[in-house]
Amino acid sequence: MRIALAQINATLGDFSGNRIKIIEFAKRALEMKSDLVVFPEHALFGYMPNDLLERNSVVDEQLREFAQLEKEFPKGISGLVGCVTYIKSKSKRAPLTKHLYNSAAFISHGKKTRYFHKERLPAYDVFDESRHLAPGKLADGKIRFRSKSGVVNLQVSICEDIWGWGESENPMAKISRSGTDIVVNLSASPFTKSKRKSRLNVIKKTAEHFRAPVVYVNMVGAQDEVIFDGRSTVVDKKGSRLLDLAAFEEDLQVFDFNKMKADRTHVGSMTAKIDEINLVRNALIIGIRDFARKTGLKRCHFGLSGGIDSAVVACLAVDALGPENVTAVTMPGPFNDPMSRQWAEHLAKNLSIHCLNLPIESSYLELLRTLEANVGKTDFGIVHENLQARVRGVMLMAIANKNSSLLLSTGNKSEYACGYSTLYGDQCGGLAPLGDLLKREVYSLAKLYNLVEEIIPHEILDRAPSAELRPGQIDQDTLPPYDELDDAVEQVIENCRSARSQTEKFVLLGSYKSEFKRWQAPPILKVSTHAFGRGRRLPIAHRAKT
Repeated sequence: MRIALAQINATLGDFSGNRIKIIEFAKRALEMKSDLVVFPEHALFGYMPNDLLERNSVVDEQLREFAQLEKEFPKGISGLVGCVTYIKSKSKRAPLTKHLYNSAAFISHGKKTRYFHKERLPAYDVFDESRHLAPGKLADGKIRFRSKSGVVNLQVSICEDIWGWGESENPMAKISRSGTDIVVNLSASPFTKSKRKSRLNVIKKTAEHFRAPVVYVNMVGAQDEVIFDGRSTVVDKKGSRLLDLAAFEEDLQVFDFNKMKADRTHVGSMTAKIDEINLVRNALIIGIRDFARKTGLKRCHFGLSGGIDSAVVACLAVDALGPENVTAVTMPGPFNDPMSRQWAEHLAKNLSIHCLNLPIESSYLELLRTLEANVGKTDFGIVHENLQARVRGVMLMAIANKNSSLLLSTGNKSEYACGYSTLYGDQCGGLAPLGDLLKREVYSLAKLYNLVEEIIPHEILDRAPSAELRPGQIDQDTLPPYDELDDAVEQVIENCRSARSQTEKFVLLGSYKSEFKRWQAPPILKVSTHAFGRGRRLPIAHRAKT
């Protein structure tokens, strides 16, 4: 048989738009002479729905669109489509009672639609499926598919169902190894820098168990903080890859199981070997683009300080939304190096983006006079530094209101980990593209952008990082050297290891004390296995020190 892998970017809650896209891809798959087209997990609903599943009205709307999808699905091809369905006998229950399934619907013209339900419901990191969904039974996911070339026995699974290898409770291991010709997996597996290796490993183990090829179709796109890289694949019965789809873009490819090879007459942008920093760059670009598109925003802006972080955000924003939709804002204060604005404007010119200049000194001084007149004077310190940062935040948020523009925060993970940011100041915004990147990764991205020509002025890369909120300030006045800091954040925050060195203890205690800031931070695009944001549930009020 010929199976099409339809790697689509579904929009959460846009059931009509998703239906139209599914039909479009199904028609293209039919033109490519496919017997079956497979879509990702939650292709109709969008992923991750989280507490939208509390609202039966939302699920009902999706099911109305599914009924229309069944009517419109093209003749001559069958489809496996990810969706949400009710447990029929319990459909009248109130919300929050786990009366829903994460389902794969098998649609075939002239036949009654069959449903298969996900058994393993993840409840770790960013996942919380067991909050609203009931487990299905993987063993019931059998399809006896009659293709033009004969009968093929398919085993249908959904995402986490194939991730149980090495665990005591693994439904895959309980299914008979015989009688399965092809395993199909509908997935919405988020991107991290290390995910590809583990993902291919569980696909390989599944193929080896059944001694059968695996068709793995993954979601592409981004939803809030979570990014999906696509890279759907077909492997043979030994786990060797036979077909890879594109990374970070929609794709449709056909694999011919009669010939055990991809249909090379319809090859699109195949996945080549991509180094890690390029993968991160592509992930952040689609993260920004989809966040803006799926929230209905077309423009973005940010403070451009003349430092490395805002420079990299500027480059990513241009790649994501185009230079015509990007505005940079310089906001010189009383302690800025005059060259900072010059370097920022040089970068803006290189990127062909609009650059506003909004000096903050007069506003800062007026607020300071009002404050001191009513609460008394104090020696120069954190009050004065944060007041400047918050004036900048006020300006940036006003632009967001006036222009319906997405404000991008420019902080990185190394700073966020220690609380080295100003709440309602530099931390304010709608999205934090660099919030899961160590400082060294930010520099790696900057060097990548300068690989062919100098886009980011070399002075920005060479200067010592500084918030420029007091005379002669550099980050290392407050923070350990960034090389040490990055290593400590990696060990203590990402790997959750005990703090042993002075720098690691500095990071751990700093992270505990500043957790209240991260609860109020913008959504942070996730690229590591343990990011700040939805997947991290650390309390604010506690007395832990180790």
